[in-house]
Amino acid sequence: MGGLMKLVILVPCSLFFVALVKFLYDYLWRPLRIQQMLNSQGIRGPPYRFIHGNNKEVAKMRQEALSKPMALRHDIFPRVQPHIYTWINKYGKNYLSWDGVRAELVISEPELIKEVLKNSEKAFPKRKLTVFLSKLVGNGLVTNMTPAVIASVETMLEKRKGYVGKEIEVFEEFRLLTSEVISRTAFGSSYLEGQKIFYMLSRLAIIANRNLFKTRIPWISKLLKPADILESEELSNEIQGCVMKMIKKREDRVVNGEADSFGNDFLGLLVNAYHDLDDKNKLSLGDLVDECKTFYLAGQDTVNSLLAWTVFLLAIHGDWQEKARREVIDIFGNQNPHPESIVKLKIMTMIINETLRLYGPANGLMRKVGREVQTGKLVLPANIDLYIANVVPQHDPQLWGDDVHLFKPERFAEGIAKATNYNAAVFCPFGIGPRSCVGMSFATMEIKIALSMILQRCTISLSLAYVHSPISVVTVQPEHGIQVILKSLDSNV
Repeated sequence: MGGLMKLVILVPCSLFFVALVKFLYDYLWRPLRIQQMLNSQGIRGPPYRFIHGNNKEVAKMRQEALSKPMALRHDIFPRVQPHIYTWINKYGKNYLSWDGVRAELVISEPELIKEVLKNSEKAFPKRKLTVFLSKLVGNGLVTNMTPAVIASVETMLEKRKGYVGKEIEVFEEFRLLTSEVISRTAFGSSYLEGQKIFYMLSRLAIIANRNLFKTRIPWISKLLKPADILESEELSNEIQGCVMKMIKKREDRVVNGEADSFGNDFLGLLVNAYHDLDDKNKLSLGDLVDECKTFYLAGQDTVNSLLAWTVFLLAIHGDWQEKARREVIDIFGNQNPHPESIVKLKIMTMIINETLRLYGPANGLMRKVGREVQTGKLVLPANIDLYIANVVPQHDPQLWGDDVHLFKPERFAEGIAKATNYNAAVFCPFGIGPRSCVGMSFATMEIKIALSMILQRCTISLSLAYVHSPISVVTVQPEHGIQVILKSLDSNV
């Protein structure tokens, strides 16, 4: 009996001891070992704090930066990413920081950015360009999207006819526009259901942003789930339920003979893969939902922010607005834009590139070190995160000149390569490589159509009510919206 009692006491004690050792290994020994390894190679950074890492410091810096008013200037880096701005100035262009227990190597040196993004050693895993997005591009993304963009912009402008000469908040207006465009492109006839899914995805994005710098211990979070985790789980379940209903509708139409395929839009491609008999090509329901999320983030959030900031800059810089308008009228007259002529919009391309440089939607690009690897002079340990701070070279006066914070689209008059002195990592708002080209083509095509149609009909000026306050919420967004005055070019209106 005594032996049994000892066993009853010994087993829990042993389990507790093992759990304690693992906890101390994960939360103390491993972080300190990584910190020492990188420090010895000249990579410094804010010291690791037990459990929380640097999250408390980051949250405090962000709160302080946003509490201060900002003048109408384009030097937004210290405001939207104050921790990176502070630590780059203190520790150098590449430094080590801590997202809780996760080591995060922040890199902003163009040569190192290029090496990581090109990933020639296959050591920095990233999500590949999905076969479905590739197929959609291959099926003529621009051709398929053009009618949807034109119809949506026409609807928006028609609704706003009564507001000509009055103040309009364009960030929210463009959110509705880009949501409708991406819903029609992704889901075709099912776009109303698609919009519901995208609304829930936007809620998930807000929750994710709210919890960016909160530290949680996994086993505690599983036992005591915070409200945000419960809401995100509920939203994820609802999204999956909506997707299943849409799939069922398309399946029923094929079974009943009402349609001979699942459709040639984005959802149709996904449903075909969901039913693929070849296990190598077959798509799980979870993967299908992930594809919808990827498409939403690529096509809605990014375009919304970029379109709003472009209109903001044109509202301030009337000379460039007039240059862009003349180009649009020279190419399209008073006709709607057509895909084969969009490539001729050289001035508008310069304007969009300069907007991307100053107000690029992406806050940074994430990669992971898949195995121990040497990159440049550094040996990086496996399983640490890499944060590519692409905003840093885009705002660097050593690379762009003393006028780096001024809006000067003429920088790109001879193309991106010449503007960056043939260094791709100096300007990579969407990354480098095939995936970045798809993202950039997708965004700029929609923006060129929407801007062309607006400039054909209206002049844009900034409202006195506008308060300049860029913030980082998944993308770089205007905290208080962007208020502009649209005036019709038609003298009869």
